[in-house]
Amino acid sequence: MNSRPAARGAVFLAALVTVPGLLTVGPVPAWASAPPSVVTAAAAVDPAAADLTYVTYLALYDTRALVRVAARNAITVEARLVKAAVARFLKSEMPFAVSYSRELNAANADFAERILATHTPEFAPEVHAAAQFALSRGAAALDAFAKTGYAEAKQRDRVAREAVGEQAAALRAEDRAFVAGLRDTDPGMNVRAAAGHAVRADGSDADVVEFFAYDWAAAAAVDLEILKVRCADADMVGRSNLTQLETNARNAEQAALAAAGEARAQKLAAAARAWELVGDQAEPLLGTWAEAERVAVEQAAHWRQIALDAAAAAAGNPNWESAAGSAQATAQQWQVERDNAAARAAFWAGRHEEALAGELRMQESGVVTGIGTPGDGPAK
Repeated sequence: MNSRPAARGAVFLAALVTVPGLLTVGPVPAWASAPPSVVTAAAAVDPAAADLTYVTYLALYDTRALVRVAARNAITVEARLVKAAVARFLKSEMPFAVSYSRELNAANADFAERILATHTPEFAPEVHAAAQFALSRGAAALDAFAKTGYAEAKQRDRVAREAVGEQAAALRAEDRAFVAGLRDTDPGMNVRAAAGHAVRADGSDADVVEFFAYDWAAAAAVDLEILKVRCADADMVGRSNLTQLETNARNAEQAALAAAGEARAQKLAAAARAWELVGDQAEPLLGTWAEAERVAVEQAAHWRQIALDAAAAAAGNPNWESAAGSAQATAQQWQVERDNAAARAAFWAGRHEEALAGELRMQESGVVTGIGTPGDGPAK
């Protein structure tokens, strides 16, 4: 990494340290008047519009605070500077933010934010309060919360629930059976693991109660986070490579079309290969986002059904009441992810189609000038 991106990164990291509240979860800001899930056809085919839509999504929904802040900075500059700021963010500031998010202090802050969002004060007051305290006190408190504070707060909540006994008394055999079903069939790996832990052979009613209270929502958040981070990081790396490959291909095409004789034949072949490399870069990312869309569609439908079931079961049942509070939000989050994945799949499909068209142009130019065989097409 050269010194300029590092210097820019240091500026926004310094802002995070000195401005209170930037690492906390808050309401959607006023600048995001339209949700990024509303993807227009133009955004799907126009790279600049697609970039703005994607960076807006990252500013709102990326699970890493440093990425959100950097993305927000890019889209809140003067209107005439937004395009350049978005391009700079995608080229250098996002990679810096992603890298720094893996450092301990930033990772601890992201962990505390996720816990704060999934452990409500109604059903996990000690955990909620401990996460709030850690986020307000800085690096040392966040480290302590991640290492021991979270587990200790969970234990305090469990002791308080068991002392009252209301949730354990409301637990039904069909509730345990439902959790066992999630263990076997839930689309989320972490939800399956959490459900399996709750109904393990040597477990207790308290474990099932805890699953309903917050482990279910927390595990679902991890499943969503894994998909978001994996796809965003793959997109970041793929885009970095794509930019250079597209530049190479355009330059090679320009040189080929300006050449003559045997040199033209060689340059047309080189340009066709350059466009083929662009397609080779775009095609896997199209697959990555198409698969992410498929997963998000499945998860959104799954959680919409859970929200309906939980709402019906919540009356007089405090265990399902806690689930009802998070299920609808989780369904909406998966819907947002579905829309983002669809938009990114469209973006990469456009890049792939452009590469195929460039490769075909070079091959057809060769046919016109007697290079190649009529009917030859792109390799793919």
